Amino acid sequence: MKAWFHTLGCKVNQYETQAMRRLLEDEGYETAEFAPGQPDVGEAVLVINSCTVTGESDRKLRQLLRRCRREHPQAVLVLTGCFPQAFPDGAEALPEPDVILGNAARRELPERLAQYLTEKRRVVAIAPHSREYESLSICEFQGRTRAFVKIEDGCDRFCSYCIIPHARGRVRSKPLDELKTEVEALARRGYREIVLVGINLTAYGKDTGASICDAVEVAAAPKGICRVRLGSIEPDHLTDEVLARLAACDKLCPQFHLALQSGCDATLRRMNRHYTAAEYRELCSKLRTAFPGCALTTDVMVGFPGETAEEFDESLKFVGEIGFSRVHCFPYSRREGTPAAKASDQVPNAEKLRRNRLLIAAAERSRVAFESALVGQTVEVLPETERADGRLEGYTDTYVPVLVDGGTVGVPCTVRITGYENGMCFGYAEA
Repeated sequence: MKAWFHTLGCKVNQYETQAMRRLLEDEGYETAEFAPGQPDVGEAVLVINSCTVTGESDRKLRQLLRRCRREHPQAVLVLTGCFPQAFPDGAEALPEPDVILGNAARRELPERLAQYLTEKRRVVAIAPHSREYESLSICEFQGRTRAFVKIEDGCDRFCSYCIIPHARGRVRSKPLDELKTEVEALARRGYREIVLVGINLTAYGKDTGASICDAVEVAAAPKGICRVRLGSIEPDHLTDEVLARLAACDKLCPQFHLALQSGCDATLRRMNRHYTAAEYRELCSKLRTAFPGCALTTDVMVGFPGETAEEFDESLKFVGEIGFSRVHCFPYSRREGTPAAKASDQVPNAEKLRRNRLLIAAAERSRVAFESALVGQTVEVLPETERADGRLEGYTDTYVPVLVDGGTVGVPCTVRITGYENGMCFGYAEA
């Protein structure tokens, strides 16, 4: 039987989809990625791994489920991920899914599918979060020369806009011996870059006594791994001791996605973020000292409840001053079940969109300045794909996209950057 998978949301979800694919492949299923709009899959399994980070995420999920049921009437439709875990009643009210699994029941996918195929009755398995880390693993990451590896789940922060602690539970960390085994298997399969991901990544080890430094060192150890990259990290866990130890790992990519959300202290307090703009700025300075030439990327939200025009201007100015290489800009989306959703001083949608356009423009100027500054430099690139024109496309260790003349997919090469155009550097691989 064939099982199709479609993933909504973050890198952690992408990893978990790969792990679920492996579970079904071990049971004899053929698996593949699913794209909405493709021809009818017939009597196959269709797994939707959901995201529920915003109200807009839920709207898109419901729309997708309706479309899948309409276009694939004979498929066994499975809904899993964050939405059913955070909103079990809402998930059960959806008419389309045949099998509904919460985040605590991913490993039960083969068993629950077998149950449905035998009984032909809807199966719902949404259990409370465990205090133990869910033992999932992968040995490949389809379509990539780098692999995301989840090492942490859950979050203890409870930001006022965020439902994720309810969808993911409290902080839980992958044991280091499991990480070692998993990364060694990926290295044997030819993967050269490991991206460590988690819901609150820098909280790794809070429950076990380990630290994010331990995880980086374990991931960097196998022969064949030439890069380790961190996913999104929180500012208030990066102590001077942690920075010094990370800087000692020469395989760690000097690119840090350091969550900001706002550059205004008043807004940060309403968000229940645990740092000030000044503290964030100081950390950026420390990172640039420890990792010269590093790339700083971030997320910034506009139109949070109560954000005045003056507060937005303060945040916009802060973003321009830091000089990020990339910024994910997005308007606040009301999320049922969070304190921010109940606030009376919601910002009108039109104003949120206006502010977002201004932020995007500032972020684009910053990105172009960072990337174009590489012209004339020699950098290491890990080619990931070959284009129709024969050139290879890959990324520097600071996550700048580069078109390369010469080289081999999956093999790091030294590239002389000769130009920059249409948001991409280009150059030639040196012998």
